Amino acid sequence: MQDLRAVCAEVREFLVDSVSKTGGHLGAGLGAVELSVALHYAFNTPDDKLVWDTGHQAYPHKILTGRKDRMDTIRQLHGISGFLKRDESIYDTFGAGHANTAISAALGMAAARDFDHRKNKVVAIVGDGSMTGGMAFEAMTNAGVLKKNIIVVLNDNNMVSLSSIKPDISSFRNYFSEALTHPSYKKLKDDVWELTGKLDSFGDRLRIAAHKLEKGLRVVITPGMLFEAFGFRYYGPFNGHNVKKLVEIFNHVKEINGPILIHVITEKGKGYAPAEQDAAKLHGVTPFDRETGKSPKGNAPPSYTKIFGQALVEICRENPKVVGITAAMPDGTGLDILQKEMPDRFFDVGIAEQHAVTFAAGMATEQYIPVVAIYSTFLQRGYDQIIHDIALQGLHAVFVMDRAGLVGADGPTHHGMIDFSFLRCIPGMVIMAPKDEQELRDMLYTAVEYRGGPIALRYPRGNSFGLTLRTGFTPMEIGKSEVVREGSDVAILAIGTMVHHSLDAAALLKEQGIHAEVVNMRFAKPIDAARVKDIAGRFSAIVTVEENSVVGGFGSAVVEELLRLGMMNKHVKVIGLPDGFVEQGSPSELYQLTHLDAPGIAMEAACLFTQSSRR
Repeated sequence: MQDLRAVCAEVREFLVDSVSKTGGHLGAGLGAVELSVALHYAFNTPDDKLVWDTGHQAYPHKILTGRKDRMDTIRQLHGISGFLKRDESIYDTFGAGHANTAISAALGMAAARDFDHRKNKVVAIVGDGSMTGGMAFEAMTNAGVLKKNIIVVLNDNNMVSLSSIKPDISSFRNYFSEALTHPSYKKLKDDVWELTGKLDSFGDRLRIAAHKLEKGLRVVITPGMLFEAFGFRYYGPFNGHNVKKLVEIFNHVKEINGPILIHVITEKGKGYAPAEQDAAKLHGVTPFDRETGKSPKGNAPPSYTKIFGQALVEICRENPKVVGITAAMPDGTGLDILQKEMPDRFFDVGIAEQHAVTFAAGMATEQYIPVVAIYSTFLQRGYDQIIHDIALQGLHAVFVMDRAGLVGADGPTHHGMIDFSFLRCIPGMVIMAPKDEQELRDMLYTAVEYRGGPIALRYPRGNSFGLTLRTGFTPMEIGKSEVVREGSDVAILAIGTMVHHSLDAAALLKEQGIHAEVVNMRFAKPIDAARVKDIAGRFSAIVTVEENSVVGGFGSAVVEELLRLGMMNKHVKVIGLPDGFVEQGSPSELYQLTHLDAPGIAMEAACLFTQSSRR
């Protein structure tokens, strides 16, 4: 116990130094240092299970569990993950890059433990932001019914406003909470319970009165009414940076049966001044100067995210019926610009993608035009709502998917590699992808002006091309493509980010004497049927290129159209992401790995052209 504070200081110092060199998630981990140390000290891990909700708070956990010497590889190709990964360490009990999963997973582990008659503890560590998600409350409801021995630690770093769980921390409340967890209190309670059991009906009345008194005191003195209603015994709030006190609390509660919630208050960015002063900015970072906390400034073009955010503000100023909706990611999606400029037209629903979609549906029924901006992989969580609440009713909602395609260092939990596939099968859905920032602006305007039902567009993480943008917007014809390079030997039908990669591939093919025609298809649904028919009539070799899974995506749509036309007597190659999960790495490394860089596309196209020439 005497060395715990020293361990915390060492972990915090190492974390700042390490992330300043590699980039990654910083603020959440700094806030969870003492919590991580206390958990590993009080519990017998890995036999006792620690289940972290969203792995960006678990960097200290990684450092403490044998991966300190590999932290310089974090989020890099073949390096350790920036999130939790079961095949990386036996201490990573559940892989998580998305929020709200920990309580459900921990409850499942507890149920399995009881089947096997084991006695190990199961602890879910949940950030307060994750408590805005419905899945967390679904799990708590089930836990209260099952009465399994499970501990939930609510790591409250004041990043969301939940009035029901925001306590006024006072010494009296802390004293009362600590007293309730102490073994002496439990022993006294057990002794009283045993004594009253010998007093017949009078004893029963005493038991009922004592239970009501204890429950009433909890309601009045602690802020845990919500969790008590779910069937949890609530303890807290406690100072999440007092490591010795945390160890004491954990040692006490692990001997108490039933669902337990421990509420700890932490400070995001704790112990590193720049992160304390701007928790949002230093949540996820690129490499930065350790002394100042600032990343080197470059002259890079604006990000696609910023281009979208600025365009939406322009559209909202023109059209009073347009609103922006996001799920706890205003900065990540560019809606922070709308939030600042037109706060009454901006809605952040918390980490609750399902609710975001149906909330949008409700607004759409009243002739408002919701623009729902959610990361590609996060939108997967609202899939049923897109189908049932939007598409089935033919409502006009605009889905804008940031981080589509390969996102780089965040890895497989965040690669937006199946949105074409999961949206394309929804009846009535229109899906677009821009080749550059000008098309992004025009597609957004087109989507807002569209009145035929749900419509989606996707764009990548990263910087744009730095084009000089036109003033205003030009609407696009739905389902209409464009030829961006003419050729005679092989046709490359590309969409979104892959248009420029395909143009570069065409230049490489020309050096081999192969003349490629490159088409910017723009729409994954509806496919430009007239263009496909024209291409099939002029070329024997056809290549499709997309930054999406080869299963069910844009290339599949082209093949389906060729089948419908009875024109499958062609050599066709569908190039895209493999039917599997792609690891983390820089975008350039991952493009090379998946053959989606210019040399990879050129190689595939040249092979196909050679095959077609032999017929």
